Amino acid sequence: MGIVQYGDDPSTEFNLKTHANSRDVKNAIEKIPQKGGRSNVGKALSFVNKNFFLDTNGNRGGAPNVAIVLVDGWPTDKVEEASRLARESGINIFFVTIEGADENEKQNVIEPNFVDKAVCRTNGFYSINVPSWFNLRKVVQTLVKRVCDTARLACSKTCLNSADIGFVIDGSSSVGTGNFRTVLQFVANISKEFEISDTDTRIGAVQYTYEQRLEFGFDKHSTKQDVLNAIKRINYWSGGTSTGAAINYASEQLFSKSKPNKRKIMVLITDGRSYDDVRVPAMTVHQNGVIAYSVGIAWAAQDELEAIATDPDKEHSFFVDEFDHLYRFVPRIIQNICTEFNSQPRN
Repeated sequence: MGIVQYGDDPSTEFNLKTHANSRDVKNAIEKIPQKGGRSNVGKALSFVNKNFFLDTNGNRGGAPNVAIVLVDGWPTDKVEEASRLARESGINIFFVTIEGADENEKQNVIEPNFVDKAVCRTNGFYSINVPSWFNLRKVVQTLVKRVCDTARLACSKTCLNSADIGFVIDGSSSVGTGNFRTVLQFVANISKEFEISDTDTRIGAVQYTYEQRLEFGFDKHSTKQDVLNAIKRINYWSGGTSTGAAINYASEQLFSKSKPNKRKIMVLITDGRSYDDVRVPAMTVHQNGVIAYSVGIAWAAQDELEAIATDPDKEHSFFVDEFDHLYRFVPRIIQNICTEFNSQPRN
């Protein structure tokens, strides 16, 4: 446990590893002098996001990050952007608001609905309003229970809510209309396993033949149902097979716009050998931090699938002889994505 006090500017009173027991924490709290100043909550959240939950300050990778923000009245700066970035970093923000803005404060109110813009879910779980400071003691147990309910801490990073996943879909003539719909169902079946929103996992899609087409980018759809509907609306293109150019296009049109704190995952689906080189484009996306999965059907070339896939190939490259068998790979791809996520060190 640590404390950041804010007014005009935030500062750390003590961090997560300063005190090892509750007695020392309590004594330290009692010695904190009041800052005074304005109520710059947005600046405080930015400070917490950048400086507080660091390994050097005692952050434990396996423990949820929780920020309980006490606000007297209303913030005097903008909260939305700072809180969005904090949520995307995996910080579960709880707001305890005390009283309301008095007449003198109202002229400084910038975002009257700041709580809904700040919390992980607008379902009341992350926010508590207290009519006066005298009632603050009464919400302690409620707040403790919520913070300890780790299953409901929706902003904690998991393998299902912290990625930008770009599907690169072969729309060449050899696929055919019926099989193309099967491929889209495969894409939908993978997508629906993730928690999708503008701050959770985001989905994008590119279709390619000789040419490439951005079907939708990461910032286009912010709900799971919108993503699934968008996948259904993708029209079969038909043409040749330039997989290398498609990888370059996905890198430029999708992954270059990925958020810094998101894992970049590419799932490429093809049924044939490419007319162009795939090795250099694949090497480039690998070097740019994209985790690449290749899924080949029928006439797909095994050597190209392995070149496209991130190492080790056996965990990132898949082949099936018929389109109707694609569904078999959905659980394995999801499992591999999660296994890889859970094996990586993170804040």
